[in-house]
Amino acid sequence: MLDKLKKHISQNFPFLEKSKLLMATSGGIDSMVMVHLFRELHYSIALAHCNFQLRGLESFGDQNFIQEYANENEIPLFLTQFDTETFAQDYKLSTQIAARELRYNWFYELLETENYDYILTAHHADDTIETFLINLSRGTGLEGLLGIPAQNDKIVRPILPFTRAEILVYAKENNIQWREDSSNASDKYLRNKIRHHLVPLLKELNPQFMESFQKTQSHLKESQELVEDAAIMVYQQVAREEGETIVFDLNQLLRLPNYRSYLYQWLHEFGFTAWEDIYALVESQSGKQVYAPNYRLLKDREVLMLSPILQEKEVEVYFIEKNVREVNFPLNLTFSRADDISGASNSIIFVDQDKLVYPLILKRWEEGDSFQPFGMNGKSKKLSKLFKDEKLSLLEKENCWVLWSADQIVWVLGIRQDERFKIDNSTKNILKIALQ
Repeated sequence: MLDKLKKHISQNFPFLEKSKLLMATSGGIDSMVMVHLFRELHYSIALAHCNFQLRGLESFGDQNFIQEYANENEIPLFLTQFDTETFAQDYKLSTQIAARELRYNWFYELLETENYDYILTAHHADDTIETFLINLSRGTGLEGLLGIPAQNDKIVRPILPFTRAEILVYAKENNIQWREDSSNASDKYLRNKIRHHLVPLLKELNPQFMESFQKTQSHLKESQELVEDAAIMVYQQVAREEGETIVFDLNQLLRLPNYRSYLYQWLHEFGFTAWEDIYALVESQSGKQVYAPNYRLLKDREVLMLSPILQEKEVEVYFIEKNVREVNFPLNLTFSRADDISGASNSIIFVDQDKLVYPLILKRWEEGDSFQPFGMNGKSKKLSKLFKDEKLSLLEKENCWVLWSADQIVWVLGIRQDERFKIDNSTKNILKIALQ
């Protein structure tokens, strides 16, 4: 097993050889074998142990075991304790998910504060089978059948190719001590049910099940790489990026015979789960939306628009004094004297400066705002109606700013000037306002 691991690291993780490694160590057989292997290979390691306080005295027994092992072998050790059940209740998580969140957050904190390079966990081949079957039983896409990745950012799983049986043999041959977790014997958790009942049955039906499964995993990974390559190429034809917003052209999308698969590939990493709602969005009316925790997908006429969800903020109000010539935040505006009104456009307006009341006010539009559009002879119009006529998307509406003089709108920025501040025969001072 030692030679096999050495070869595996050389081929797949050569960067570990000169790295400072933090080893997640529970005290169980898997992590103790991993620690032993890396000590034999003379790597620079430290141990990190979490006491989740879920098994009473047994949890503290694990902690004491790790402390004694680290002391005897002169290995740096980091310990922490979590009130896992309280954390799970506070954040409405399952105990297992809560423990995972606490564990990995702490690991990453140690990497930063203690200057370690990678975190090593002792996941092995049987864990991959169990994860595969759990995801299969719940329904999943192709990536859910790929099992546990060998590396995920700073997390490396070096003994993933080894089976539980190989680890047990190695532990006995090398007289390695470990702690048994009593919860592993319980069928309370789905993973344990699969481990105790389903996997042994599969191995009984096919004595070469592990080898067959690993071949299947290899084929699935190759298929996933093909899918990802295709998704990237088609994305370039269908999508365009506008700042933080991604716009998908529905005319291009609907030409694809399997557009649902592409949508899944593009959107699942943003946290979406309501796939039937997303697929229905393609054919729905404008304005319909589907939400993920931090993103939303909006149908706007002939496109789908993916954008981050803006957090609720206090009303942003900015005051502009008379002598100001340039504003750089939240928008780039310039104010300058002019002799004529040539060059007027949606992004440049000319107003009678003597009609303005200072300070000018810059803020986002609000429902109920109205103005007198330039060229409409004093007729009032609500901004909501203006946006509808201009066919603005929901995102464009949300990002629309308005320049005010006292209680009157001077300019709906980038869209329309107000009639009341236009240049006329009596104008003596022309002010040019430009949106950069």
